[in-house]
This record gives sequence, structure tokens and C-alpha cells, in this order.
Amino acid sequence: MKRFTVLVHIWLLSFMVCVVVVALSFAHIDVPIALHFWEAGRFLSPLKTAFGTAVILSSESVVALGLILARIMRGHISRFGEALAIACLASICTYGINSGVLKPFFGVPIPAEVMEGARHSFNFLNGSGNSSFPSGHMVLAGAFAGVFISLYRTSVWLLSALLVLAAGLLVVGDWHFISDVIAGTFAGVSAGILAGEAWTVHSKLPV
Repeated sequence: MKRFTVLVHIWLLSFMVCVVVVALSFAHIDVPIALHFWEAGRFLSPLKTAFGTAVILSSESVVALGLILARIMRGHISRFGEALAIACLASICTYGINSGVLKPFFGVPIPAEVMEGARHSFNFLNGSGNSSFPSGHMVLAGAFAGVFISLYRTSVWLLSALLVLAAGLLVVGDWHFISDVIAGTFAGVSAGILAGEAWTVHSKLPV
């Protein structure tokens, strides 16, 4: 219980910091940075196909299904296998919530639309799954990483570095604004850590 209370306090503090940083970025940094990298984004366009959400979701689905079938047939899988399955499922579910709820709620146009004249603003309840905020890619990656951060504390620095790299590529490639990747990372990691903590509690319950 004490651990849960500490985690909640840390999350609330992190949430407040995230809101402030996202607001400042949205108001002062997003568009200038997007304009700066607008031409460079063309050279990273092949990554859109290689690392598109459809490819990532399909891969995670195959891995999760394979691990679940192995668990059913063999009666058990390794602790790492369990973590990997939970990470894939958390990533898929969080992406679905982001695309079906958060993006339509905030309704922020993508950088390409802003470059063509759209206003960089929140259009509440007027968005779609293709809106920009929060970043779906970072929600996917963040939720996956969050599970391993929760279950394998030694992985924090490596996964954090990979998330920063992914966020940088999304901004440089003009797929997302900085505020998008910050919000997406926070939402994803939060969901992943929650899934990891829930699985830890579940595994300790008597059979």
C-alpha cells in the first residue's frame, strides 16, 4: 500500500510537470521547430513505412498471441515472456484508447496541415484518430517500455534513451510536434507502468 501511495504521488507530480511543459511547448516551440525541420523531414519519409503503426501493431499482436498460445500449450512461460506479452498487450490497448478517445478529444492538426495553413490549436471533440496530439507512436513505445521499466528496473536508462531517440526522429521527420511526443510518452509510460504494477500484484496472489 505504501509503495502504491508513493507511485501515485510521483505520478501526480509528473503529470503536473508534463502539463506545464506541454503547454509551453504548444504555445512557443512546436511550430518554430516544425518549420525548422520541414525540409529535413523528406529524407526520413521511408521510415514512415518501415515503422508505421500498422507494422508495429501487427508485430506486437503476433508476439502476444504466440506467447499466449505457448502459455496455454506448455502451462507456463518465462518471466521475461510474461513481461513481453504484457508489454505488447498494454501497448496495443493504450494505442486504441489514444486513437479512439484522446486524439478525437483534443483534435490537434498534424504538422503537414499546419504547414499548409491550418491553425496549430486544440479543436476539442472535433478530431479523429489521425490527429496529432498525443503521438500514437510514442504511446505505443511508451506503454511497451513502461511495462519493462516497472518489472525490470535496470532497464530504465536504456529504454529512456530509446524513447528519446524515437521522439527525436518523430520531431525531425515532422510527423509530430514536440508537445505531441511529450504527451504521448507520458500517457504511454503511465499506462505501461500501471500494467506492470497490476501484473506484479496479480502474480503474487495465491492460486
